[in-house]
Amino acid sequence: MERRKELEEGGRRVLEAARTELYIEMRFMGPALSALSCEMDLSTRTIGTDAVSIRFNPSHVLRLFVEEPGRLNRTYVHMLLHCIFRHMYTSERYPDKRLYDLCADIVAESVLDEMDYRCIYRVSSDFRDRWYDKLTKELKVLTVEKLYRYFSENEGDLTETEYEKLEREFKLDDHSFWLRMQEEPGDRDDDKREKKDPPVDRDMDTPQSNDPGKQNDEKDADSGGNGNVNSDPGDGKKKEKYINPRRLEKIRNQEKNWDKEAKRLETEIETIGKEASDRLGKLSWMLKIQNTRKTDYRKFLGRFKVLREEGGIDMDTFDYGMYAFGLDTYGNMPLIEENEFREIKKVQELVIAIDTSASCKDELVQRFLNETADMLLTGESFFQKIKLVIIECDDRVQKMINITAAEEMEKYAGGITIEGGYGTDFRPVFEKVEELRTQRFFENLKGLVYFTDGYGTYPEKPTDYDTAFVFAKDADYEDEKVPDWALKLYV
Repeated sequence: MERRKELEEGGRRVLEAARTELYIEMRFMGPALSALSCEMDLSTRTIGTDAVSIRFNPSHVLRLFVEEPGRLNRTYVHMLLHCIFRHMYTSERYPDKRLYDLCADIVAESVLDEMDYRCIYRVSSDFRDRWYDKLTKELKVLTVEKLYRYFSENEGDLTETEYEKLEREFKLDDHSFWLRMQEEPGDRDDDKREKKDPPVDRDMDTPQSNDPGKQNDEKDADSGGNGNVNSDPGDGKKKEKYINPRRLEKIRNQEKNWDKEAKRLETEIETIGKEASDRLGKLSWMLKIQNTRKTDYRKFLGRFKVLREEGGIDMDTFDYGMYAFGLDTYGNMPLIEENEFREIKKVQELVIAIDTSASCKDELVQRFLNETADMLLTGESFFQKIKLVIIECDDRVQKMINITAAEEMEKYAGGITIEGGYGTDFRPVFEKVEELRTQRFFENLKGLVYFTDGYGTYPEKPTDYDTAFVFAKDADYEDEKVPDWALKLYV
């Protein structure tokens, strides 16, 4: 027991020393560095986090502190990035856990490799650089979602040897704690039984287990091998998964705390000055992507709705009492007929502008139009009679289409041909809209939606109707220069 306490205390002191060194150089990370406590955990051969504490094997962290202190610092920040990007909270949404872990590690390491701090610096290998070049060429921005989709679609091109080499290259921590976040001692009655402390007077890099297959499944310690989280140390059988509701609530609160920390960090970076922010590489950009919420396009269109009468039975104004009285008194003669019109709020007039410049990809435009056409056909957001003007524009207005019915929108979206392909200037669209308003083409225009990648010249004068610049969240875009009076929508 005394030996165990000494090892635990030694491991904590090493991690506190690493945290102090990181804080001196990276003060903007102060609250995040202080957010995680440190606990010894012999179920891992290396080190990992469950977003509450850093769980470490003392032998591993002591060895790193002596032999590779820079790697220990890097591992600390690597785990913090997992928490800031909330990787452990989205892990269960993906069926291939091994692939998800690899994608999460690539994202964290790609951010670290562009940060200019000596305390976390490492020489990038040729293998790593080749993969960065390949992935950024294909995906532009490296996020877990895009990487997972890319590797899944190109699964046949990646051999098992290459897969393992990628894992060894990018993995620094143990992700098995992510799968155990929903369980904790005391959640089940059988977890309350007394357990003996594992012996600690032998090689601490090898966790003790009565499961004969467990040690064979574990990877080399330097690759951050995961423990077998489904095995019971007592008999090797899998436990039936039980999720304590209170534990789930605690996890949700933890995720909210890290969400707040990510937003705080984004704000902090914006205020530290250009020279300091340049040392952060693409961390600011990744935080902006991570903190951006996807928006339901249908819900967003609600701000452009107006109240009008539309054909259809309005059951809310139907008087069943008088209707039944007429039938009872006069036979087959109801006194009140159902109302054949109803008042409802939907979109009646809207301008959709499409960026047809060379930088805006045709497939993204097609997806956006297909979504709009689908809403028109379902009739949930638009009236039967509409004024929907679609303007295609690059540095000038190339085409204008007037849509008055859902069928016309379906026809247009099904056979779209983009004209243009030059530079981008958003101003001609707004000038055209003002021209149509002067001609009284619109009666009560509520909004303009401009689908673009954001690279272009924006108008300076604000509009008296809502204007939204729409960006595809999973694509390359520039939203820094969007005017303050305009909305930014990420779909």
